[in-house]
Amino acid sequence: MDTARRRLQVIESHVLESRSKSPSEGNEEQFEQQQLLALQPTAGEVYVSDGYSVILPEKLKTGEWNVYRSARYPLQLVEKFEDYPEVRTLHDNLANSARVYEDCKYLGARVRREDGSAGEYKWMTYGEVGAARSAIGSALVKHGIPKGSCVGLYMINRPEWVIVEQACNSYSYVSVPLYDTLGADAVQYIINHAEINAVFCTQDKLQTILSCLSELPTIRLIGVIVDERNALPLPSISGVEILSFRSLEAEGIAHPSPFVPPAPEDTATLCYTSGTTGTPKGVVLTHRNLITSCAGYTRGQQVSTNDVHVSYLPLAHIYERMNVITACHYGCGVGFYQGDVLKLLEDLEALKPTMFSSVPRLYNRIYDRINSTVKGSSGLKQWIFNAAYNAKKEALARGKTPSPIWDRLVFNKIKSTLGGRTRILASGASPISPEVLDFLRICFGCQVTEGYGMTETSCVITNCDKEDLTSGHVGSPNPACEVKLVDVPEMEYTSRDKPYPRGEICVRGPIIFQGYYKDEVQTREVLDDEGWLHTGDIGLWLPGGRLKIIDRKKNIFKLAQGEYIAPEKIENVYVRSQFIAQIFVYGDSFNANLVAIAVVDPDVLPGWAKAKGFKHYDDLEKLCRDPQVKEAVLNDMNEMARTAQLRGFEFAKAVTLIPEAFSVENGLLTPSLKVKRPTAKARFAQAISDMYAELAVKETLPQTKSSL
Repeated sequence: MDTARRRLQVIESHVLESRSKSPSEGNEEQFEQQQLLALQPTAGEVYVSDGYSVILPEKLKTGEWNVYRSARYPLQLVEKFEDYPEVRTLHDNLANSARVYEDCKYLGARVRREDGSAGEYKWMTYGEVGAARSAIGSALVKHGIPKGSCVGLYMINRPEWVIVEQACNSYSYVSVPLYDTLGADAVQYIINHAEINAVFCTQDKLQTILSCLSELPTIRLIGVIVDERNALPLPSISGVEILSFRSLEAEGIAHPSPFVPPAPEDTATLCYTSGTTGTPKGVVLTHRNLITSCAGYTRGQQVSTNDVHVSYLPLAHIYERMNVITACHYGCGVGFYQGDVLKLLEDLEALKPTMFSSVPRLYNRIYDRINSTVKGSSGLKQWIFNAAYNAKKEALARGKTPSPIWDRLVFNKIKSTLGGRTRILASGASPISPEVLDFLRICFGCQVTEGYGMTETSCVITNCDKEDLTSGHVGSPNPACEVKLVDVPEMEYTSRDKPYPRGEICVRGPIIFQGYYKDEVQTREVLDDEGWLHTGDIGLWLPGGRLKIIDRKKNIFKLAQGEYIAPEKIENVYVRSQFIAQIFVYGDSFNANLVAIAVVDPDVLPGWAKAKGFKHYDDLEKLCRDPQVKEAVLNDMNEMARTAQLRGFEFAKAVTLIPEAFSVENGLLTPSLKVKRPTAKARFAQAISDMYAELAVKETLPQTKSSL
């Protein structure tokens, strides 16, 4: 192991030093081969991989040699699976699995007992799902839905969601997920923008569609998943067929149609993203995009029919879509939650998944809950936990296998909260703190990995190597893409920065989307003439070619649950509050909520305070510190937010009031009178930290019963 670690240091030095070297004219191939040889282990060595990249011998317009690619598969872009290279479309993916894993469990959902409670999981096999998708696809053909039409999916995660999507894949339809977090108006917009011909929905979503059906001229068919225990009669409306999912399935069985297989270049889905301003954008992804992304990032992973994935993250998002595509290829089971996140622990206990994908927000709660439980236990239990934790942490840091006694004494009980069989914990959508990631690795005793991606890249851009036990980065490039950092001089990020190159993360390769549907202008804003997607994220290369996300190019940021925020839009709403003269809204990807620093209006607040009977109405500083005043201001801000129809995650959940105005003189405003965000963040760092601490306490009270 020591030999391997010494070699690791040599590799790191080689990769970093090679950035500054340019191959002589005509020696590009030799230059690349030298790099590849340096990254190969010698005979008999244990190769300790840190998810390394290689730098390609390709000179960019900047004169830099800074295109990175996976070191594990450096010779060509991955566009197909190693085990079944004939799988080139999502139709091929299920067709192959229905043949190879015909009798294996595929889609599972909990059966409802007579009293309405959730029972055990009932499973459909790969063969059964293959037959069901053929029936639904045949029904769409029978009802005259033309090839290439868009089909909407308006429901939470459940087996029918996947069956309809697979029908779209096999009959050359385009799936279009719809979801409530964008709001009812956005659902109507997407249906019209994508010109959706058929929608599949659950009964609870049907009314939303019917309420605006007169304004949805392209809809011809609505398939409704009916709750057999609380079935309601389906309405009859002229010009639109409204049928139950089961009746459509029966029609398809009675009138089977042959598959209409898509080509790899055909559009598979329009995945609408919330964006930051304006209307949702439809990301056009082809079968090739999705298969290539999956084939690339799963290289080297050991996934089998023994694995079970729990599906509760929204299937409308690319993160969970990719999880399900992966499960399908490798014959894994996919068990769906019962629809209530508050009951997720019950589902995990019943399902006992081996793979668990989530977002930092949930992992942060697990981290807080475990620590809270430990702190509330006896002194002896605290000592045992800390001893076990430190022993495992030290062993992992030295590359040793921790003693199993610590799991038996402490950690097996923690593992049981996720079902007891989890061997992979994956985190995505936003950065997770190194402290929490290391904590999960120790407590759950399994592979904990973090990835980075976006809808426009068919999910995965980079991912941590399974043997990499370091934290604070998002790994190396998916073998199916290449990554470079582009200078952003206005933010003082350049490829020549020391000790690490920095810049805007740009990606190219077969995973890159085809553009925004019916929107050439916004497409050209992110895709350049050479095929590079400009992500807007700022990254730096750590030793060995591992990527770390450090900033956003614009005044846009992502919250912990993955929602993008445009703070200036929100500030323009809140500044209408009678109490507020100026405001700075803050959020980051480690927290799920927004907080605000508000400059109170000195001409309004004292008069209001006097009318309310505050004795210190004429002392602005005391008023700013008064909890009752703060509550009143926050309530008024909430009213402004509701009037402006801000979405829930756009509401500031806490506010700090200050008497001193932002100005050019105190460094908080630019000459054009815009808030200097980096300066404001630094100036009010303590207040921001205090607000998030207060919110964390509120979220844990009252404590719900849980073994976490």
